[in-house]
Amino acid sequence: MSVQQEVMNKLKEAMKAKDTVALTALRALKSAFMLANTENTGDVTEAEEIKIVQKQVKQRKDSAAVFTKQNREDLAAPELAEAKILEQFLPAALSEEEIAKIVLEVIKDTNAAGMKDMGKVMGVVSNKIGGQADGKTISTIVKKNLM
Repeated sequence: MSVQQEVMNKLKEAMKAKDTVALTALRALKSAFMLANTENTGDVTEAEEIKIVQKQVKQRKDSAAVFTKQNREDLAAPELAEAKILEQFLPAALSEEEIAKIVLEVIKDTNAAGMKDMGKVMGVVSNKIGGQADGKTISTIVKKNLM
């Protein structure tokens, strides 16, 4: 079952349960999928679906961070709740040790030496991991290993 179909099923469940937080998050995700479908003039691939979900989760976490910084916990809490609901559509995340192992492999395979090769390493690692880690975590580990 595609991510879009799962979202539609969860949306129906949220409507029946009258879960407003879930409804808000799932409707936004459905809207993002519809927008991507119209831009691509067809169905999006599973990898693109994962990227869309990741983007939606990141937006909510970033908003929550800004609200928390401004001492607006009343606005941060719903954003974090929505992010948690959307995260269920993402593949299981890798641990930092697993990411580090992949990064070291890629550095060895690409003969990367120094920060000038960071972009090349980041691209290969991101393709290998495929949505199982956020870019910030990958970037931190790559920087640490290329220094």
